[in-house]
Amino acid sequence: MGGPAGSWRRLSDSEGEETASDPQPPLLDHQGAHWKNAVGFWLLGLCNNFSYVVMLSAAHDILSHEKVPGNQSHVDPGPTPTPLNGSSRFDCNSVSTAPSGSRQWALCCWELHPGRLFSFSGDQLVCYFFLLTSPEPQDPGGEEEAEIAAQQPLIGTTASGSKPGSSSGLSLQERWTVFKSLVQYIIPLVLVYFAEYFINQGLFELLFFRNTSLSHAQQYRWYQMLYQAGVFASRSSLHCCRIRYTWALAVLQCLNLAILLADVWFSYLPSIYLVFLIILYEGLLGGAAYVNTFHNIALETSDEHREFAMAAACISDTLGISLSGLLALPLHDFLCHLS
Repeated sequence: MGGPAGSWRRLSDSEGEETASDPQPPLLDHQGAHWKNAVGFWLLGLCNNFSYVVMLSAAHDILSHEKVPGNQSHVDPGPTPTPLNGSSRFDCNSVSTAPSGSRQWALCCWELHPGRLFSFSGDQLVCYFFLLTSPEPQDPGGEEEAEIAAQQPLIGTTASGSKPGSSSGLSLQERWTVFKSLVQYIIPLVLVYFAEYFINQGLFELLFFRNTSLSHAQQYRWYQMLYQAGVFASRSSLHCCRIRYTWALAVLQCLNLAILLADVWFSYLPSIYLVFLIILYEGLLGGAAYVNTFHNIALETSDEHREFAMAAACISDTLGISLSGLLALPLHDFLCHLS
């Protein structure tokens, strides 16, 4: 009686089992692409900041070098430096380690040299073309997403001819609205960068301890190394620690500025190792503020606004660094002329 039906049912069940066991897109390929992208973007960020970081770290040596025969630069490594400004209680260079004047123009022209462009753009082209993978094959979308997309109107908010997620179709009013929503992230990041680069450009050279075996140039290098180590660690720690309220980081960084500025004036910190810890902490705050700001913006903006929002927020670090340089130069000159 039920033979044919039973056979048909068993056949259907077996076909269902075979269908269910069909091979799915390999998970290992997706994970491999994820790690390739992670390494690629990490290397791109490293190449992007490398020359800038080296220039800042060597600023004291560049400004205090002495010319010797043969047109070679010589930096005195001795532990007892000679103040360049004899009337000052500080051991100062004639100018601050902040970028300034003709030196900055010379550095900009040097960066535009074809050989340098090729060398740095080449540590970046390899990463872009051989490590990064296109997002389209990695996000094909499932049946549920396809059904949802099919139910959406053909004419939506996205401008005609522009890709989804592109900001090219945003009106001026939309851009202004998005920018106003970013103020809560832009202002804290501006303050963080203002405070830390005010420390780095205006105070590092003045935080000089004479009761140590380290020369002035060596102390400056340690300050820069510890700061950059803190930035490096915190920028790579997003998966371990995420911070929603970046205002707190701005307040803490401004507190660092106040502590170190007071030490320059009153010399109350007992040991250079305490300054080392503060500077490492400064770098941790700076890197954390940067990476968490952009992570929060990426999470809280819509697809069509995200590209513009990320680009607009990039003014924060540039504005903070520029303002700090404008104030660090006159402050450095003022302090160096104190008797």
